[in-house]
Amino acid sequence: MAFFRWANLFIFIFNCFLTATPIFSDSKAIPNFLDLAKEPHVFDWMVDIRRKIHENPEVAYEEFETSKLIREKLDELGIPYKHPVAVTGVIGYIGTGLPPFVALRADMDALLIQEAVEWEHKSKVAGKMHACGHDAHVAMLLGAAKTLKDHEKYFNGTIVLVFQPAEEGARGAKKVLDAGVLENVSAIFGLHLHQKLPLGVVASRPGPLFAGGGLFEAIISGKGGHAACPQQAIDPILAASNVILSLQHIVSRESDPLDPQVLSVATFHGGVALNVIPDSVTIGGTYRVFSRKSSLQMRHRIEQVIISQAAVYRCNATITFFDEEKPFSPPTINDDGLHEYFHSVAKSLLGADKVKDAELVMGSEDFALFQEALPGYFFFLGMEDVSVEHLQAAHSAYYKVNEDVLPYGAALHASLAVNYLAKLSHEVAAVEEKYHDEL
Repeated sequence: MAFFRWANLFIFIFNCFLTATPIFSDSKAIPNFLDLAKEPHVFDWMVDIRRKIHENPEVAYEEFETSKLIREKLDELGIPYKHPVAVTGVIGYIGTGLPPFVALRADMDALLIQEAVEWEHKSKVAGKMHACGHDAHVAMLLGAAKTLKDHEKYFNGTIVLVFQPAEEGARGAKKVLDAGVLENVSAIFGLHLHQKLPLGVVASRPGPLFAGGGLFEAIISGKGGHAACPQQAIDPILAASNVILSLQHIVSRESDPLDPQVLSVATFHGGVALNVIPDSVTIGGTYRVFSRKSSLQMRHRIEQVIISQAAVYRCNATITFFDEEKPFSPPTINDDGLHEYFHSVAKSLLGADKVKDAELVMGSEDFALFQEALPGYFFFLGMEDVSVEHLQAAHSAYYKVNEDVLPYGAALHASLAVNYLAKLSHEVAAVEEKYHDEL
């Protein structure tokens, strides 16, 4: 019996590699995941989940009701999970519980934005809103879980569902990694909705996709005095103004024009009276780069320029880069091998004309922290239907999600995971067969 079991497994995996789509040995046994996700009982289920989450937005590490809803849905599906992970996170498991392992990630947190869209399911929490699509991300991953669980017997290995808290600048991915729940995972996939890509179109690129980002703040100290007698003061406002102008030269004059970088001063606080020179001024901002090397160079020059320029105007300066509270977020760098794999699966599922190359994005995404620990791939999923409306950008009070996108996200998650397991199963089976023969 053992011989037939191993022989059948080998035949299953061999057939998987012979067919580009679907990976399963019997193409009639498993329908297209996009067709499955578009079925009313799946689509309506995802819409309901997304709207419930949207009505009750929760920010970083406060996603308690969102986490509870996710667990309720996993219980309905009979999917085991770990909780809590990273405070509010949930890690689900579909499959054999054995290697190989592949992970799918959805972020859960909302933003401190007052929703301006008037509709039936508007945020019920003042000052908080799902303005980046994370409510839809959760719904799509649960939709994938629903279709995957229904066809669990057709794949070998384990799919790890990562419902991650605190993506928006609070490094939830780091806490998930620190919990050790991804130690045996071979690859992780994630997606983000895109309001300017047509519905059902995906876009990504190998290598860097999102920039890495860091924050800085400087206190420039002088000597306060009456504005009518500036010679008796040491003016930190003048010094800070020249600091800001000098900082702009780092990118325009020092960085490689083929290496995209951004340095922006976004805050300037100093003084309370129109006729008084203050003792100090505080400025702050952000920098964005696409490599660790560029980050170190940028950080060094920010500090050097601020201190030196302040000294020119007889002021002192102290700088912080928030290494403890909000440390540098690394660039999101897609694995080259996974890029080829993603293109193959996406073209098979959606059609070659629906798979595009993405441009670099100067924003940051904490999926990058997963990619520093294991091979990872991140992509955009379009949701714009110009025949209906033009959608606003993420982090806008007028942000909307076109819910017709939900089946596409669910299907992509499911297809990427199952096909990847089939790809890895051959390697695992070969190792197990070797040990079996030795026994």
